[in-house]
Amino acid sequence: MTTTVETERLRLRPWEPDDLDALAAVFAEPDFWWYPFGRGLTREETERFVQRQIDHWATHGFGMWAAESRDDAQLIGYVGLAIPTWLPEVLPAVEVGWRLRPDHWGRGLATEGGRASLRYGFEELGLDRIVSIFVPDNVASGRVMAKLGMTTVSTTTDPGSGAPVEVREITRDAWRAAQA
Repeated sequence: MTTTVETERLRLRPWEPDDLDALAAVFAEPDFWWYPFGRGLTREETERFVQRQIDHWATHGFGMWAAESRDDAQLIGYVGLAIPTWLPEVLPAVEVGWRLRPDHWGRGLATEGGRASLRYGFEELGLDRIVSIFVPDNVASGRVMAKLGMTTVSTTTDPGSGAPVEVREITRDAWRAAQA
């Protein structure tokens, strides 16, 4: 069963097949997927993404949420938790991630959604640690991770693209200490 989480400005909700049209428009923007692809995604790639999210929730009981602006209920991207199977060397692990429309960057929404995801992972799922993985050139994502209290644990190479990636993490104990 999927869960909806609300923050001050975001509604993080389960994916629906009807999200495809709105999401395809968002995913087509090259800046949205600049890291790691340097291009927008096709409608077919977006459709596969939505199905993977629905399947992840069904299999694991958690996943990425569709992220809506609470102001206008507009789909602006995604935020949540996933198992980073694309980087086997960090497994077992759960990754927190976010990706928002460029016109919503710089407002603290990724940090807000990331905090809600960490809270869900530690309090609802009982996770001991959560990682986040990014291309170091994506400075903005690195700043979000720092604001979330995540620290670097390793650097490695994305086996799919060959790009360098940095792995950061936060433990439940460190997260609890930061909440106090």
